[in-house]
Amino acid sequence: MIAIVDYGVGNLFSLASSFAAIGRNVKVTSRPEDLKAAERIILPGVGAFGDAARKLFASGLAEPLVAEAEAGKPVLGICLGMQLLFSVSCEFGEHKGLGLIPGSVRPISEVIPAGLKIPQMGWNGLHFTNPSGIFARSHEGDYVYFVHSYSAFCDEEYITATTNYGADLTAAVQKGSVYGVQFHPEKSGNVGLDMLRAFCEVSA
Repeated sequence: MIAIVDYGVGNLFSLASSFAAIGRNVKVTSRPEDLKAAERIILPGVGAFGDAARKLFASGLAEPLVAEAEAGKPVLGICLGMQLLFSVSCEFGEHKGLGLIPGSVRPISEVIPAGLKIPQMGWNGLHFTNPSGIFARSHEGDYVYFVHSYSAFCDEEYITATTNYGADLTAAVQKGSVYGVQFHPEKSGNVGLDMLRAFCEVSA
């Protein structure tokens, strides 16, 4: 069973529907015991980092999520869920993340040319920088769907894919069994479904 973390933030229906489309059993849950029982965990998220982080920590799900990840269980953070995997975010103040991947979340306006629209919204191609099991079925240049104004900044060893939006932005990360994608695989057609399939196949 794959647990989709329900802490009051995230597009849960689309994610659950995507896993159903690839024949995987999922459970949308706000129960810590379900995270422990699951084979894999999905951390979704949309909106502002600070609000999402407060809800996640208040839900009582942050501690068991971190414990399961540190024990080697595959965890996939999607969009804001990926950003929450990091140490800290600078979105409207400084906010603590889960600390599963060292790094920070900062505005893309710091690095992209002036005049480009923010948020980056729409389809953009991927460039793979380090091997990652979730891209076992993917191809260089595959297009996926982004909606974000903030990006993760971290050591290159954790970055598995970038996308160019006037500058190279972090599109995907991995540290051990912890994975993150800035884009929305559940909104990225067959390319996204293949990534979800690959996540289901990575070794626990």
